[in-house]
This record gives sequence, structure tokens and C-alpha cells, in this order.
Amino acid sequence: MPPLSLPSSLRLPRLNQGLDRLLLGLSVFWLPVLFGLLTLWALWNWHSPYTAAQGKALNFQVLQDAQGNWQASHALQQLRQTSPAPIPQQDTDLQESPFWLLLQPLPATQPIRIEFPSRHAYSLSCWNANTLQSLGAASRTTPPQGSILPVRAGFAIDPSGAPALLCRTVLVGPGRISALQWDAAELSSRELQFHRGSGLLDGGILVLALFTLIAGFINRNRTYILFAAWLVVNLRMAALSMGWDQQWLGQTIPFEWQQTMRPLTLALYYMVTFTLFTSLFKEELSGVGYKILINAAKWSCPPLLLLALTLPYANFLPLIWVFTGLGVAILLFMLTRILLRTQSRVALWYAASIGIALFASLYEVAAAALGLKGWIGSFNSLTAALASSLLASLAIAEQMRQAHLQKLAAQAELQHTYEVIPIGLFTLDLDGSLSSANPALLHMLDTSEPALREQTWPQRFGSAHWQAMLEQTQTRSTAELEVLIQHPDQAPRRFQVRATRAGDKIEGTFQDITEKSLATENLKFLAHHDTLTKVLNRHGIEQVLNSSIADIGRGKPLAVAYLDLDRFKLINDLYGHAAGDSVLQTVCQRAQIPLGPHMHLGRVGGDEFLFVMPNTPLAVAEATCREILQQIGGSACQVGERAFQVRSSIGLIEVAAGSLAKDVVSTSDHACRMAKKGQGNALVVFDRHSNVFTDHETELLLVEQLASQTSIDGLFLEMQPIMSLRSPYESFNFEVLLRMQDAHGAPIPTSRLIHAAEIAGRMGMIDRWVLSKTLNWLEQHQEQLSLNRFVCLNLSGASLNDERFIDDVFIMLERHRSVAPRICLEITESVALHDMENTRRFIDRVRAVGAKVALDDFGAGYTSFSYLKELPADLLKIDGSFIVNMNQHPANIAIVEAIVSLAQNLGMKTIAEWAEDFATVETLAEIGVDYVQGFVVARPQPPDAILRAQSGADFIADAQLMAYLSTLRPDELEHVDLVLGADPPHASPTPRT
Repeated sequence: MPPLSLPSSLRLPRLNQGLDRLLLGLSVFWLPVLFGLLTLWALWNWHSPYTAAQGKALNFQVLQDAQGNWQASHALQQLRQTSPAPIPQQDTDLQESPFWLLLQPLPATQPIRIEFPSRHAYSLSCWNANTLQSLGAASRTTPPQGSILPVRAGFAIDPSGAPALLCRTVLVGPGRISALQWDAAELSSRELQFHRGSGLLDGGILVLALFTLIAGFINRNRTYILFAAWLVVNLRMAALSMGWDQQWLGQTIPFEWQQTMRPLTLALYYMVTFTLFTSLFKEELSGVGYKILINAAKWSCPPLLLLALTLPYANFLPLIWVFTGLGVAILLFMLTRILLRTQSRVALWYAASIGIALFASLYEVAAAALGLKGWIGSFNSLTAALASSLLASLAIAEQMRQAHLQKLAAQAELQHTYEVIPIGLFTLDLDGSLSSANPALLHMLDTSEPALREQTWPQRFGSAHWQAMLEQTQTRSTAELEVLIQHPDQAPRRFQVRATRAGDKIEGTFQDITEKSLATENLKFLAHHDTLTKVLNRHGIEQVLNSSIADIGRGKPLAVAYLDLDRFKLINDLYGHAAGDSVLQTVCQRAQIPLGPHMHLGRVGGDEFLFVMPNTPLAVAEATCREILQQIGGSACQVGERAFQVRSSIGLIEVAAGSLAKDVVSTSDHACRMAKKGQGNALVVFDRHSNVFTDHETELLLVEQLASQTSIDGLFLEMQPIMSLRSPYESFNFEVLLRMQDAHGAPIPTSRLIHAAEIAGRMGMIDRWVLSKTLNWLEQHQEQLSLNRFVCLNLSGASLNDERFIDDVFIMLERHRSVAPRICLEITESVALHDMENTRRFIDRVRAVGAKVALDDFGAGYTSFSYLKELPADLLKIDGSFIVNMNQHPANIAIVEAIVSLAQNLGMKTIAEWAEDFATVETLAEIGVDYVQGFVVARPQPPDAILRAQSGADFIADAQLMAYLSTLRPDELEHVDLVLGADPPHASPTPRT
């Protein structure tokens, strides 16, 4: 039997498909791979047509003609008389007066050229130093003469065999004078390479910018258009950096235009970079905070543009250096925060692109301002422009890829959702014919799609329903209707139809709401009633309370009672929650017996209830409450074979007009708690004029807030600098202070917070939060706090007596070993003396992990001196009562002096608190106090302000104190303090300013 073969009509299409795949694979995959391999081979093995030689640097003598009136003979005479030392380079420091150079070419066998490569050179004139014969002159505004020609970014001269050259040059901007001797052919090759490089850069970046611009217009994306503008400005910055900004697309720009375009380029680059940054990361910036920094950079753009157009280039440069340095710092800071919050690859590529450009700008500023021209060598605005443009291309490509993937994913998800969503979806023509229906709709109607299409909507559900749908979709955006469908052998089902007009179609949803309708009535009841006792729940009783409070203004009295069952928890613990539930039901039944028809009972807690008695005088309400107590406790509650004697306490208050419901509940609860201090079945009554309301209202609210939250909202930290009186500029210490604000941002007094936290039993949690927050902050910013030796934190007495808290402290210190030596835990004198043995044990453990201990408020107690020798603390904080106005009380000075002497003998450092004026600081320094803390140095500062400072003295506003600090002689052994230890790692002295 002959083998089977495919007919030619089938073989040809397959061959065509195979050829298509082959050509596509070759074009898409193999050609780029081959080009890449060829490029690598060329870079590794082939030789560049341009020379790799470097010019030889010539040393020269140089003098500045400050007046600009020297002739060649006079300049040569000055150079030979003063005989300055030959140097290889000279910075002009923005001076635009002439510089005279005397140099000798090196011996050479080939024709040579002397190049003066500064891109800031404006003019150059040269003479034979032996004969003073002119060799030529050239400038940016006049044609060259003689043997001087513009070369690359600067000028070059043919020395024509002259043994020595006398040259006069003028530079504009942050120029550097240097001279390079070249082989004539090598310099010519390098000049060709220079112009080819500038052309490649111009062409490459402009093509990329044009592509981005077109993509922006097509996609209506302003960010792409802005990025195209940034690429063009970035190109001009690269040209300015490398010295070919005199041309644009091969055309020479007049020198007068260059003087305006250079500062304008710098200002535009600053503005466009900031605008692009805020446009790219608009959403991210709204979530990272620090809006003040962004606003500062934003408002700096208009004046910078104005100054670029009005100031001379030399005067504008120092301003742009300052603006660029601050702007780069702000953008890099915000960029770091954004990248820590997002994992987007698009943001990462954009960030890298902008980051490289910003770093190049910062380098240019540093190079120009500090004379660091050779700091990074090959890294400049040219390489930065190429790298940032490449990264920008990757960002755009990644954004396009993500947009395409998102579109495909959205389409697939939409189709999947349409098929599996449990809600019926349909599309109707305006005559009621069905265009489409999803599987859920077919299931609800118990039919198939062909059968559904055989009937129009009016035929299936009635013309009245259809007319109502048409009218509603015409008069409002969405029509909402209900349909009742009766299936054979099934209970009626209720459906909700929601439809909207979409052009010449009606699109809608079809949802089964049968169970919802049945549950609605039950939910309406449960929304306001307790499921167990059937009395009002918290929400229901609060609605009644709010309504009743509104009636007070109409002259109707209101009384509210809070009832709490005494030791009800024992019933649940001993006999189970079933018995407890039965008791609660019995209690509610009995409590409602004395209530009038206008009175309401609600359950607000497990065993807590609220009675709202509108239009009820206080005396009547009091009688009613006593009857409630009698009904509940008069006889035992029978649950099966057990009988429970239940007692309760009630707090009754008369509500004043204008009260808030939450305040009424809180105050009545407070009255109930006072009643519970009795022997049971107690009643406490407050009329509306009672002072107890105003005395405890604020504190009760704060206690309730602290006790009801697992984490306390509104807490934040401030830091008050502690300045050294021995070396105020070489150390930077501070105390961490706890602060809190309410939900509206209003500050809450710290004393009230501490007292409320102690009542609520939350001081341990607050102290843990403060210590953990401080350790994390220090660890994150330890490099910025190189001069910091200690950070003081207060610990409450309740926390120090909590063994679990103590263990947590050392766990946190061990976890943050790198910054634990900076922590100084403050213990108040009263707490330290309460349990000497426990305090000493705690201090030893703290010092064992490298941390420090300070005794706070020292001198306030009467036993301080006798027990001080038993407590091996590192720091002694003198109580502020001795420091305030101490110069008016000689006894205070004597006490402080005695404390300082005692501390020095015991090897402790001293800190004086509450220093409020210069005279006090001066006296403390004379006494020998080591550190001072108070408003005269600084008020408490936010952490960001601390990071921006270098020492505690940076915050001082008192001019007299600043002058006094400059007279203090620094302690030569300050960095090897025997108490606090050596300076932290990376610390370095900061010069005084």
C-alpha cells in the first residue's frame, strides 16, 4: 500500500506558516542577539578610529590682573619679578578679570598644539615670551587670529617653535585654567571624537524625546510630554557640562545668547526636574508626608527663573548651587521614602533615572563650589544624561507593558466575572428584546437563552413593569423595580431589577432578594434590640437618648440611670453562660415592671443597662430606680434547681440641656461605679448642678479611651535638646518626651494623659511604646546622630514594679544592641527610694547591656544624699525647682553646687533642668554643671528638627548665650568621658560657627 501524503493544497499553507515563524523568530530574537554579540565583540577586539592618547599637563606661572589693564610687557615683568611657583591648574573662583600665564612647551619632534580646555574660557591671547611677538588671539565673539583656534570646549595654539609662551585668558563662570600639550594629529583626532560624541548624544536623546512626545500626544499623557521636555533640558545640561553648549543641532549659538541660555538652562532643569518628580509620584507624595518640603521647592521655582533672566551668570551661579543642593536633598529624601513604600518597577526605573540625573547635578554643584573637579572623574552630566535617558526608556517600556497586561487581565477578569457572578446580568433593546444574558439570569428564571429570547421583556413580566422601567431610565440614571415570580411547586421568589440606559440599549442586573426581604423585618428589630434579652441594644438606646436630649430644650426634664449587676461574672464562671443568660433575661423582665410607658431600657454591656426616662422629674426617677433595685434584688432568680440572689447598683443623673449622649452615658456610669463602692443595691443620684460632672468628665473620657483600645491613637514623641556646657558643639543629646493629641489634633496635657493611663492600667503599654519607638528611630537615623551620646527616657513607677515590663525592656535593648548604649533610662527619686534593692538590681541590669541610668528630680526628696551612694547611676538630673530663678536665691545656688560636688566625687555627670535664661546658664557653667536643659537652649522639637541639627546649641535663639558659648573652652578629654564613655562611632568634631 503506498504511503499517505498530504495534498499540495494542504502542504503549501503549512510551509507558509513555517516560513512566517522562521522570519519572525529571526527578526525578533536572533537579529537582536547577533547585534548584541557583534557589539560586544567590537568593543573587546576592534580598535577605535580615534586616538586614546591624553594630553600632557604643563605647569605654568600665573598672576591675576585684577584691574584688567596690564599690557603683555608689564605682565611678563610682573611674572618674572614675583616668580610664582609653577602649578598645573588654577581655579578662577568666579573671577572674570584676566589671568596671565607663563609656560614652556615640552620638547617634541612632531608638530604640537597647546590646548587650554576650559569650557568657561571667553578669550585667549598669546605672545612669544622671549620676543613679545603676538602669536594670535581668539574669543567667543570675534573670529580667531593668528595660530589660535577654538578646539573642543576651549582654545588651542600652535606655539610655532616659541620656547616660552605668555598668554592672557578671561573665563566666565566657575572655570579652571589648565594647559595640555598635544601632538597636533592627536588633538585633531580628539576634536573629531568630541564633535561626533556631541552629535550622537544630541541625536539619540532628541529621538528619544521625540518618541516620548509623540507617545504622550497619542496617549494624552501629560507625564510623557513632561518627560520629553525633561530629556531636552537634560541634553542641554550635558552639553553645558561637556562644553558643547555653544551649538544646537550643528548650528553655533551666538555668545550673547549663551550668557542668557546657561543660567536659564540651569533654572529650567531645576524647575522641570521638580515638576516631573511631583507629576510622576503625585499619589505617592500624598501618602509620605513632609508637604512643607515639596511646597518650599515648588515656590523656589518662579524666583529662580526670574533671577536667571536678570542676574549675570557669575552672580547667578552661587544661587543655583544653593538651590540645587537643597533641592537635590529634598528630592532624594522624598524619593527614598517613596521607594520604601512602593514596589512598582515603573517607579523604580523612573526613580533611578531621576536619581542619576540628580546625583550628577549635585556632583556638578560640589565640583564647581568646592573645587572637586577630579572627584569622580568619568561621571558627569554626559554619562548621567545617557544613563538617565536609558533608564527613562526602560521606565516607559515597563509602563507600556504593565498597561497592556492590565488591559488583558481586566478583560479576562471581566469575562470571568460576567460568567460566574451570582447576579443576573442582561442587555435589552428599546423594544424589550433580549440581547444578552449571563448564566446566573438563566438559572434564576429557570430557562435557557433561546427560550428567553423568544419572549420580550413585556411579554414575560408584563407591560406595566416594562413601562415603569422605561420611564425611570429616562427620568433618572438608574431604575429600581421588584419582580415576583411564581415557579411551579416552589414558593414565590422576589427579585430586584436595577437598570440604566446605555445609548440605544438598557443594561441591568437581576438579583434574588427573597431571603433578604424575609430577613429585613427581623434585621430591623435586631438593629435596635438585644438578641438575648429583647430590650434595646446600645444603638437603640442611644437613639432614644439622643431624641430625649433634644426634648430637654423644650422644657421636658430627662433622667438617665446606669445599672450594673454586682459580681455577675461569678455566675458565668461558676455555673456557665447558659445560667448567666437566664439570669439576665429574668433581670430585664423584673427591671421593666416599674417603668412607665415612656421609659426605655437598653443593654449596653454584658451586665450593664441604661434607663432613659424622658419627661421624668429627678424625684420620680429616683423612686423608680429604688423600685427597680427592689424588683431585682427582692427575691432570688430561679434557674432550674438553682436560685441566684442578684444585687445591683444604679447611678442616676439629671441631664442638662446641651449634653452629648456619650457624656451622659459616661457620667451615669461614673455615678454607678460610685454606687458600687457600697454594699450592694446602692443608688447614687447626681442632679444637673453637681460639680462632679465638670471635675471628672474630661478625665473619664480619656480613661475610657485608654482602657478600650489595644493601641493608643494620637501618641507621638518630641525631643528636647540637652546641651553640654563643656563642649556645646561637639555633643548632641536630648530627652524624649511623650505627647498626645486628640482626634481633632488638639494637644492633651501630658499630666492628664499620665494620670488617666495610671488609672486605666496602661502605663506599661505606653512606656513600651515610647522605648520601642525611640530605639527604632535611633537605629534608623544613627548615622545622622553621630554626636549623640545619650537619649533620656522617663519610666513610670508602675512600669518599674512590673516584672513583665522589665523583661520586655531588656528584650528590646538586646534587639537594638547597636543603639542601646545611647539609651539613658530616667528613674525618679521617689521611685528609686521606694525599693532600693529592686532599683539597684534594675540599674545593674541596664548598665550590663551598655545603657545608662539617670536619677531624675534629684534633690526633691529628703533622703537623697544618704542613699545616693547606694545607686550607681551615670547621670544626676537636678530638680528644676532649684534651677528656676536660682540667681535670686543664693541658697539654691549653694544646694546645686553641693549636688554637683557630690556627683563629681561619685563619678556622675549632672544635668540642670528648667534653665530659662542666660544668667542661669552662666551660673550653672561656673558651678561646674555638665549639661543644661531648658527653654533657653531649646523647646521640645519634632524628630525631624533634631535630624536637621548638628548639636544642641543649634537651636539657641538667645544672642547673648550664643556669644557666651563661644568663650567656653572645650574639654580636651571630652571624647574620653570616664562616665559616659568615648564618642559614638563615626563621630567627628563640628567646628563652631
